[in-house]
Amino acid sequence: MTGIVILAAGASSRFGSPKQNLIYQGQTLLQRAVQTALTCLHCQKVIVVLGANEGVIRPNISDQTVHITYNTDWQEGMASSIRLGVAEMLRLEPKVTSIILMLCDQPFVDPFLLSQLTDKSEHSDCGIIASSYRDVVGAPALFDERYFPELLRLKGQEGAKKIIEAHPDDILTIPFPLGAIDIDTTEDLERLNQAG
Repeated sequence: MTGIVILAAGASSRFGSPKQNLIYQGQTLLQRAVQTALTCLHCQKVIVVLGANEGVIRPNISDQTVHITYNTDWQEGMASSIRLGVAEMLRLEPKVTSIILMLCDQPFVDPFLLSQLTDKSEHSDCGIIASSYRDVVGAPALFDERYFPELLRLKGQEGAKKIIEAHPDDILTIPFPLGAIDIDTTEDLERLNQAG
C-alpha cells in the first residue's frame, strides 16, 4: 500500500505570501495537489504537512478527506516536514509499504504521473521511483519502506534528494518535463497564468 505525503509547511519567503494559497485555474496550489493525490487510485492515504501560515492555509483544505498535521519545527527546513509526514504515515493503519513525497508548488503533477510511480514500483526491484526533469531527479518521488529510516534521519534543509543521490543504483526515473515548472516568485505565477 502506498501513501502520499504533501509537503506544504514552507514560509514561501521568496514569494512574499503563502504560495500554498495561490490560485491557479480556479483552485489553490495546495487544493490542486490534494485533489491530485486523492484521485490517485493506487494511493490509499494522504497526509498534508502544514507549518508556516497554517491558520490561513488549513481552512482551504479542511473539507478534504486527508490527514492534516502541523509541523511545529517547520523553520528547521524541509527535513522536519519529511520526518513528521513519514512518522505520521507510519502511525496510521493499515501500514504502508511505500510513500510518495509531493510538493504543492508543482501544478502539473497529475494522477497519471502518481500512478506511473506506483506501477513502476510494483514491477521493479528499485526502491526509489523518482521524476526527472531538466537534469534533476526529484519530486514527486516514491520511496520503498526500506528507505523510511533514512527519511526519518534527515536534518535541517536536507530534502529527500540527499537520499536519491546516495542510492543512484536503486533509482528508476519517470520523465516529467513539466516538473521543472514550480512557483517560487510572482513572475513564475504570471508566466504560468499566461501559459494556462
